[in-house]
Amino acid sequence: MDFKIQWFPGHMTKAKRMMEQQLKLVDVVVEMLDARIPRSSSNPMLIQMLGDKPKVVALNKIDMADPEKTEKWLQTFKNSGLPVCKVDCNTGKGVKQMVAAIQQVARPVTDKWLRKGVRNRSIRVMIVGVPNVGKSTLINRLVGKNKVVAADRPGVTRGQQWVTIAKGLELLDTPGVLWPKFEDPEVGFCLAVTGAIKEDVYDRETAVELLLERLMHIYPEDLRVKYAIDFSEAEPVREVMAKIAVARGCLKAGGVLDIDKVIQLVLRDFRTGRLGRFTLDEPSENN
Repeated sequence: MDFKIQWFPGHMTKAKRMMEQQLKLVDVVVEMLDARIPRSSSNPMLIQMLGDKPKVVALNKIDMADPEKTEKWLQTFKNSGLPVCKVDCNTGKGVKQMVAAIQQVARPVTDKWLRKGVRNRSIRVMIVGVPNVGKSTLINRLVGKNKVVAADRPGVTRGQQWVTIAKGLELLDTPGVLWPKFEDPEVGFCLAVTGAIKEDVYDRETAVELLLERLMHIYPEDLRVKYAIDFSEAEPVREVMAKIAVARGCLKAGGVLDIDKVIQLVLRDFRTGRLGRFTLDEPSENN
């Protein structure tokens, strides 16, 4: 099944240009990734834009990701030499470790300042990531006050602002930035089902069919238990959707299956973690 995204958002192009300008002002970059899709939520444009600027990887939404695969992804990043930490922005878990990692990678910069006699300059940090990955929630957690608007949908954060997050640390908020073309349909699929892409630019039905097919093979028991249904892994996905409709009462008048309600239900349950702790991107030696 082919998955296509009909999309070239103008505001993303503007955000990319803005981010290139702001990168010149910061000392350290934190790339926030969705722990469920660490590969797909990493922006390939960022590598080109960063150059040799210090970077920390923060795996967010670990509470919704497969714990075993999260550990493998952590090892994958460590093997590549990247400082990495796992965080749960909603609870604050791992945030202190992330701040420590920022201070650690900034040490060569601060040491250089000290040699030049500069002592009161704050380390300037920038957190970047795809929309809806949790940047604003993290910044709210760091600042301790809701100075940054956060919402559970892509494209909410529009402006930019500096906030003090710790002694000697200043942080610049940025909008989520996607790249203009998805070469790999798998990346588009992963970003769609996790909520990084607005729903009007892809076919939700196709996305849910692909998601259920994936879960039927990788996490079949979670799916059976969550929706109280039984199926074989070789069963057509439409039949599984019909079983979910019956089990959850997604029915129209006369007992007709309401597949649109099933689509909404599955997407909501997956995105909120109610369906289970799943990781769609498999760690490999080639990451």
